[in-house]
Amino acid sequence: MTGWVVIAGLGPGNDALVTPEVQDALAEATDIVGYIPYVARIDPREGLTLHASDNRVEIDRSRHALEMASEGKRVVVVSSGDPGVFAMAAAVLEAVEHGAPAWRDLDIRVLPGITAMLAAAAACGAPLGHDFCAINLSDNMKPWALIEKRLRLAAEADFAMAFYNPRSKSRPEGFGKALKALRDACGDSRPMIFARNVSRPDQTIRIVPLDEVTEDMADMRTVVLLGSSTTRIIERDGTPLVYTPRSVKDV
Repeated sequence: MTGWVVIAGLGPGNDALVTPEVQDALAEATDIVGYIPYVARIDPREGLTLHASDNRVEIDRSRHALEMASEGKRVVVVSSGDPGVFAMAAAVLEAVEHGAPAWRDLDIRVLPGITAMLAAAAACGAPLGHDFCAINLSDNMKPWALIEKRLRLAAEADFAMAFYNPRSKSRPEGFGKALKALRDACGDSRPMIFARNVSRPDQTIRIVPLDEVTEDMADMRTVVLLGSSTTRIIERDGTPLVYTPRSVKDV
């Protein structure tokens, strides 16, 4: 049997948002590898082995997947959202680059998924309708000084922004520091969107002016979006519609 590795995105949480391409790969797999809550989304079946592991062992997880594929197994490495956005695709490719030379000859495919920032944007309109950037606020794998620099420069460039991993129990102060950096750089009250459990039945969307945001509004189940200076809010009954116009006046 010829082995392969597929790195697949399971989307933001709603099973209806898992792509047919990913569903097909899961149906063919002999082994599923991933972070514990993501593997838990996969229904057990005969002939399928689930390999769940902790969140901070991405390279070890990747090596395990590649080793199994070398033995002829059909391995799917699962991530939430899209595997190429702060997720397992980069980890697997890093393992390939620095691992056994034979791993480079394996059948390795990356299957896209709907990442949380796009699901969150769709839930309230089109806040990422013009130029935007995504920043991971976790300083587990990069220094805080680099995060702060990127926040400042993104604000100076007037990007809309999407923030992943805003506030965890192990680093509760990070989001507060990010807010200070953004307020100092932006100098206005552009809308900040908190999308918690996006696409799930208990999804909540909260839209708050930047100058009124408090750091406890975010947690690790929240994707945070920040509009640019041109982002607009359309008030209506229920959740307002938020969008960033596609055209920009000369600057």
